[in-house]
This record gives sequence, C-alpha cells and structure tokens, in this order.
Amino acid sequence: MKRGQKSNVVVRTVRTVSKQYAAHTLSLILWCIVLAAYSLLLAGCKEKVKPGTAEVKRQGVSGIMVTEVLPCRVDEYYETSGTVQAKTTSVVASRVMGTVTSLKVREGDRVNAGQVLMTLDDRDVAQKVMAGEKAVEAAKQNQSLTDITYQRYKRLHDEKALTQQDMDQIDTQKKVADIEYERAKAGLAEAKVYHGFTRITAPFPGMVTEKKIDVGGMAVPGMPLLILEDTSSFRLEVNADEGLSGRLKTGMPVEVIIDSLSRKIQGKISEIVPAIDPLSRTFPVKVELRGSGLRSGLYAKVNIPVGTRETILLPKTAVVEKGQLTGVYTVDDKNVITYRLVRTGKEYKDNIEILSGINPKERVITGGIEKAVDGGVIANPRGGTDALPAEKGK
Repeated sequence: MKRGQKSNVVVRTVRTVSKQYAAHTLSLILWCIVLAAYSLLLAGCKEKVKPGTAEVKRQGVSGIMVTEVLPCRVDEYYETSGTVQAKTTSVVASRVMGTVTSLKVREGDRVNAGQVLMTLDDRDVAQKVMAGEKAVEAAKQNQSLTDITYQRYKRLHDEKALTQQDMDQIDTQKKVADIEYERAKAGLAEAKVYHGFTRITAPFPGMVTEKKIDVGGMAVPGMPLLILEDTSSFRLEVNADEGLSGRLKTGMPVEVIIDSLSRKIQGKISEIVPAIDPLSRTFPVKVELRGSGLRSGLYAKVNIPVGTRETILLPKTAVVEKGQLTGVYTVDDKNVITYRLVRTGKEYKDNIEILSGINPKERVITGGIEKAVDGGVIANPRGGTDALPAEKGK
C-alpha cells in the first residue's frame, strides 16, 4: 500500500471513532435526564395519603324550604286553536238605487241601533212622497163631499122622495170614495217607506269594521256598503278530534287563552256540529265568549276539559333555568343539594307539570331558591326554616 492510501485510512478511522463517542455521550445525557425526572417524581410521592375516602367540604345553606313531591290529579285538556269572530255580523246594504250623498261613520266607529250611517240621493223619492200627500188630500176632499151627498140622499129616501135605485147609487159612490181615500193613504205610506230607504241606519249597536263605498258612489240594491259587528258578544269556532264526538256537551266550560291580550277567558260551548270532516277527521265546535277588549281576528288557544289524570306539580318558582337547561334543586337523605334536570309540561295557575326527572317521595327546594347551591348541604336541618315538614303538592 502506498503512503497516501495509508493516510486516508487513518483519517476515516478517526472520524468513525469520533461519531461513536458522540453517540455514547448523548445516550448518557438522556439517561441522566430520565433519572432526574424519576427522582423528582419519587420526591413528589413522598407525601403520605391516609387510607380511606377523602372528606369533601360542602358549603352550608340555610333559609330554604323543602317540599316532598307527591302526585296529584289534574284536569286533562284537549288543546286546539281558532280565530275570534263576532257572534253577530251584518252586511249593511241598500234597498234602493241612489248616489251616496253623505257618509256619517268611519271604520272603527261605534254606533247605536237606528243611528244613520249614510244617506242616498232622495230627490225622486221625495217627489213621490209629495205626490202621495196631494193624492191623499184630494181623496179626503172627495170622501167628504160624497159623505155630505149621501146624507142628503138618505133624508130624501126616508121621506119617500127618492127611489131605492138612486139610494143604492149614492151608497156605492160613498164606498168607492172611502176606498180611494184609503188607497191614497197607503200610497203615501209606501212612498214614505221608500224615502226612508235613502237613510241607511244601523240594525243593532256595534262597530263599523269595514267600509265598501265612498261619497258619490252608486248604491245598488243588495250591494254591501258597510260591515257592522255586534261587539257585545263573540264566538270562537274550533275543530275537535273525532275521538271527542259524544263526549262534548253544550254549556260545557272551556278555557280560552289569547296571547296577544295576555288574557285567559272562560267560555262555554254553545253549539256542536255533529258532522265529521272526512279529510281532517274533526268536527266544528263553537265557543261563546264575553269580555272587554275582544275583537274579530284574534288568534286564541282553547283548552277543552276531557277528564282527569295523575301527575306531579311543582310551584313555578321551584323551577330554575340555567341557560337552555331547566331543572330543580333536590335534597337527598343526607340533606345534600343537587341540581337535577327536568322536563316540564303544562302550566296550572301558579304550578307547572313535571313530566320527567323527579319521582314521587323525593324532596325538592320550593322556597329560598336564590340561596340554593349545587353540592351544598342544608345547615341545621332539624331547626328553623331550613327543612320544613313536607307539603302536599297542590
């Protein structure tokens, strides 16, 4: 081997030894780090933990009321909805043709029975009334003259100075004059009636809800001019399921809820239509309503009582909402407070139905809710108002 080749071999050997030494050094450093971490871990574990369960420190709570949950019977309702309508609605129309000369009401005005709502052009009818009055006067004068003539003829007939034929003729003339007078009076009365048709009046007290013509418009017999509603009473027409057929009776009280007025009104069933719609499998039920503030078009919900059932009721104040969660605070046999999620149902005055989440005989906080703490414990459970005797669900 040449001298240059020997030198290259020595250099490669030195480099290989250097790499092995560096790798060995890195391994020693890593082992030192692992041993140090292990030593720290052992040092942290030197604190001794006593065997058994660690005691949890709970916050004491006082000034609350605890109620035992008991089932109770409530009325069961069939829920449906409908639209409030006036019990009596009149479409005011004209009986004669004429131009509207005045309109004395606006939409929303309240009117009395017999109040003039609008007037029509009455010039032609007024002339007929005048002609009728003159006809009556003429017939009256003719009747008076005929009566005087009859009296004269009667005296002559009594004195045997007049034949029976002449007497019969004057008697007939008197009867015809009386008939003509009565016919003239009837014609005048008819003309006055037609003249009255030019003054359109309210058939009953109520409210004008719609106007369909303006001054100058032509009123035609039978054409709607105004819509008038009797606001003293209203009704609600709803559809009931065919399963209730035969169970509902007229006069049965129902609860009507009008959200827009934030009111609950007691109504009663006034009419039941027994025919069932084959498409919806329902039948119409009419509910009579009374009360101030009602008006046509209001949306209303109806609760029709159909029986009773057993459920759990809690005061509304006992239900606590946390964000989108709904729950109540329960108390176990160790007086520990726990927030439990529940599912609520219908409302019954100041109470609310609990569908799930609570079982009978469990205890629930119903008073001092603002003091309840999840995981807390009732302080002094045997005294004060912290744990009062169980109350029956209302």
